Amino acid sequence: MYAKVIVDVPAKQTNRAFDYRIPESMREWVSVGSRVGVPFGPRKLQGFVVDLQQSPDMDPGKIKPISEVMDLYPPLTPDLVQLGRWISRTYLCHEITALQAMIPGALKAKYERHVRAAEPTADAGRSEGQSVILFPRQQDIVNYVRDKGSVELEALLNKFSSDGALIKQLIAEGQLMEFQMIKDRMAAKKVLTVFPPDDPSLLREWEEQLPARAAKQKEVLLYLAERPVPVKLTELLNDLGISAGTVKSLVDKGWLALREVEVFRDPYANNSFNKTKPLPLMPEQQEVFGRIAQAVDRREHRVFLLHGVTGSGKTEVYLQSIQTCLNQGREAIVLVPEISLTPQMVERFKGRFGDQVAVMHSRLSNGERYDEWRKIMLKQVKVVIGARSAIFAPFTQIGLIIIDEEHESSYKQEESPKYHARDVAVARASMHDAVVVLGSATPSLESIHGTIKDQGSQSYEVPSLRNAGPEAAADQALHKRVRFELLTMHKRVEGRPLPKVHIVDMREELRLGNRSMFSRALYKAIEERLNKKEQTVLLLNRRGYSTFVMCRSCGYVAQCPHCDISLTFHQSSRAIRCHYCGYAERELTECPSCSSEHIRHFGTGTQRVEEELGKLFPGIRVIRMDVDTTTEKGSHEKWLTMFRNRQADVLLGTQMVAKGLDFPHVTLVGALAADTVLNLPDFRAAERTFQLLTQVAGRAGRHELPGEVFVQTYAPEHYSIISASRHDYSSFMEREMTLRKLHEYPPFHRLILITLSHEQVPLLMRTAESLAQRLKELAQELSPLPIEILGPVASPIARIKDRYRFQCMIKYRGEASISGLVQRAVASFEELERQHKLTISVDVDPQVLM
Repeated sequence: MYAKVIVDVPAKQTNRAFDYRIPESMREWVSVGSRVGVPFGPRKLQGFVVDLQQSPDMDPGKIKPISEVMDLYPPLTPDLVQLGRWISRTYLCHEITALQAMIPGALKAKYERHVRAAEPTADAGRSEGQSVILFPRQQDIVNYVRDKGSVELEALLNKFSSDGALIKQLIAEGQLMEFQMIKDRMAAKKVLTVFPPDDPSLLREWEEQLPARAAKQKEVLLYLAERPVPVKLTELLNDLGISAGTVKSLVDKGWLALREVEVFRDPYANNSFNKTKPLPLMPEQQEVFGRIAQAVDRREHRVFLLHGVTGSGKTEVYLQSIQTCLNQGREAIVLVPEISLTPQMVERFKGRFGDQVAVMHSRLSNGERYDEWRKIMLKQVKVVIGARSAIFAPFTQIGLIIIDEEHESSYKQEESPKYHARDVAVARASMHDAVVVLGSATPSLESIHGTIKDQGSQSYEVPSLRNAGPEAAADQALHKRVRFELLTMHKRVEGRPLPKVHIVDMREELRLGNRSMFSRALYKAIEERLNKKEQTVLLLNRRGYSTFVMCRSCGYVAQCPHCDISLTFHQSSRAIRCHYCGYAERELTECPSCSSEHIRHFGTGTQRVEEELGKLFPGIRVIRMDVDTTTEKGSHEKWLTMFRNRQADVLLGTQMVAKGLDFPHVTLVGALAADTVLNLPDFRAAERTFQLLTQVAGRAGRHELPGEVFVQTYAPEHYSIISASRHDYSSFMEREMTLRKLHEYPPFHRLILITLSHEQVPLLMRTAESLAQRLKELAQELSPLPIEILGPVASPIARIKDRYRFQCMIKYRGEASISGLVQRAVASFEELERQHKLTISVDVDPQVLM
């Protein structure tokens, strides 16, 4: 048997499968998706098996064997291996990069250089093949390595810190043999566990045999006699207040056993979730659920776009649809934006499905994330809820994939592989004849466009799993036209009204002399809620105290020395920081340019709003949620639990307070600077403004108490703000679609963004111009395909981390795939990238153009 292996070298020359022989002893353990260690040139590398063959494509005598199998169970399922090939081709990345993205960080290879001693000959002072007599210090080093079997080179250099030259000489002369080991970054957690005998009655007999002075040992035996089950050693020591020596004495007698037992790190071990039952559905919910359940029952690959207003009960529809899927013995994946993956959301799923749910998000420790992934792989759970990467959960019987808040740009990964989870979900679901549900109160224009008759549809190149190996399936990829079927829920649960939205013109406030960050109307509304003991949510999409620091004498603005961006002042640390590279310096007390003391903080950040609330409303209780206050583990849960328990009057924050929150006593929402996003150089700015305002407005009046929303803006006439104030998605969509079509932007055209970066501008400019010219030459081969190449131009943020940035944009229409063209163009600059440490990044269907 032979295996085709993708090795862990992300380069053009190695972006293919290599043949390896499977030794007889490993045949039962190697399958598609296995991680293996293989010899590759002088090194040993990790690789993934992507196909098995009876006969190789080359001379069998030249094929090296696999060195080791790294897992008892393959970490990748066959469909994930297929998906890796699809992602590689669709998003123009190396196949190993796509496969690595599917496994937890704990399994990503850690390469260690080890040494072992050469086999000794009859002459103790010599090594095999050598006639060199070792000096005493050299012999000490060799003997140390021989006693250990093998030693990590770094550890050996630390042990003999002053003998680095000797160690190097021993390796050169063959006295020490260097080799490479592949290790996981993290192992399964194991704890020492005490095991009582199979016959618990023996415990009391032994207790009576012990002398009176062995009181602690007696206590251990009686403890286990009352509960004769394995118990963690630490738990036993803590409960009885004894030392490990007491237990060891009983183990030495052979009465107890002490063994390491593998345990799962459970992030929710200390939480108790109240079991919930399905709620009765409203007519609109019932109709939507019926359509989804029917497709799940029939095992049809369908894609539904669920457009439901905030508070319409989408989550309950999701829960009941998942139950339908589980009733078939199939599995479900639920994706939510990282920012919406709140304890409240987890509680709803854990409360309904209990231990059948695994949760995956970035706020878990590496060990917890690894163990949640292992639960999925070992089939201990049937449902996974998580952020973007949970789409790669190693399930084998997927029946349903749900993507909540499908419009969120965070579903697009910004590092290679730059995949979009929505598109990956559709491709993966097609392999399982599964249903995809995309839910949102404000669907993305790309998704809604896919539901409009005769206006086109999304198209995905989906590899078939049936009757073909991974290589063949990817090469014979099917072009499937996937139309999104629109489902709508226009009413809130129990007929509750949508909140009334007031647009406040901050220009008028300024004209009337109000220089506060709160309009008079919003100030009065907050005051009323405080009097009524109701709660308020305030959104400001800027963290920090002020957005920039400027000298009023000469106009100097504090800039990051490594990025073309202004520094933000943070009150708590009295520092100015760059939010791109993390650079920080102490607060300025005088201008570095003109030495004036008139240096001031301009703009408003969440810290400043928090301070201002305290001044205007003495005694007000404010919880601030932004990146600065939620870095600690468990901080999200702590703040939101406090707010739910009404230990605060105001929840103030950035985008993380706009989504996924449902608090019965929130009756007021204020958007303090609604037009922040409108000023960004991005064609999606209006769409994102509409989505954010609609989402945050939806936090108000979700239960019995009516809600009210105030939107403060300097652009009250902008159509996105007017439409959001009226909860009018249709009018916004029509206006925005017209503009997109006029300017040839998605969803009518597709985009590919190519970004180049380097420390020297001249080299960067020359390369960018050469790349653009190469693209134009290759594009002529595609005539008459409509394709437009824009640039190169400097990126909107022209420098990040001391690297300058230029970009080219490709616009093209319809289903035409120009990925091959781009790949050929970029590949011709690969040698230049390597020689000059130039970076060329390709983003297919980009969500961020900065």
